[in-house]
Amino acid sequence: MIVWGIFIAFIILFLALDLGVFNRTPHVIKTKEAAIWTSIWVTIALGFSGVIYWLFKNGLVENPTDLAPNVAVLKYITGYLIELSLSIDNVFVIAVIFSSFAIPQKYQHEVLFWGILGAIVFRALMIFFGVALINKFDWIIYVFGAFLLITAFRMLLHKESEFDPKKSKMFRFLKKLFPISYKMEGDKFFIKRMGVRAATPLFVALIIIELTDILFALDSIPAILAITSDPFIVFSSNILAILGLRSMYFLISRMLTKFRYINYSLVVILAFVGVKMILSHTVEIPEWLSLGVIGFSLAAGIIASLLIPDPNPQPAEED
Repeated sequence: MIVWGIFIAFIILFLALDLGVFNRTPHVIKTKEAAIWTSIWVTIALGFSGVIYWLFKNGLVENPTDLAPNVAVLKYITGYLIELSLSIDNVFVIAVIFSSFAIPQKYQHEVLFWGILGAIVFRALMIFFGVALINKFDWIIYVFGAFLLITAFRMLLHKESEFDPKKSKMFRFLKKLFPISYKMEGDKFFIKRMGVRAATPLFVALIIIELTDILFALDSIPAILAITSDPFIVFSSNILAILGLRSMYFLISRMLTKFRYINYSLVVILAFVGVKMILSHTVEIPEWLSLGVIGFSLAAGIIASLLIPDPNPQPAEED
């Protein structure tokens, strides 16, 4: 529990420094700044694999699945890459939400900060119950595997342009809960309108981002549980991937039209881990193969997006 406590304390410290020091004043996150922070978060996450090796080698963290240190590192990196790759789909939805509610760019980072904070809490709970289910009921892994295959199929057929936050059930539900103002007033989440406390578009966007992240977690948590059911590896790889999501959003949201084939990479990854879960009790798929499939799928999607001409090119967006 000491290791868990130290890890969570560092996460809280990183978040406090992020909003309280580096981004105290709302401002537009430029591509260069986003690239620097994305590099920092990826470096921290990959560097943490060394901590994973040290913890498992010295028996400083509970090891319920009896993993060797090098295997634990492979599972951690594989899980991190899965979470990072699935976050790309999340980026598109966040961009649509911000656009739909006309959230100014200088306030988007603050919304994402609180959104990430909520996502950490929700995912921690989902990881806890997911690991408990797998350890309690062996057959649940087949349910998770089938769910991932269905999700991959739906993602293959899904058209992202169909998503409209203002027509979603989530938005209609929020309107029933409290008054909603369509007027922005700085970075305030609530304002008083004719004596009535009303939510601003900033708060509405935050809640919808939180709720959609829970839906995305329904895909990503089973996906990483296909790699390992070790609670510390699942939690650390998931949380470190989420922490890098904010800077990644500002880095790649402007380039989403360029990487139009990355969605097929995500379909392949989800389908692969779904099959791996279903076959887990009969066929042992080595970790290096899982890591290779994920890396190759992402690389193939990026390369195809760069090499195959876009039939409907969009004008370049200025930074």
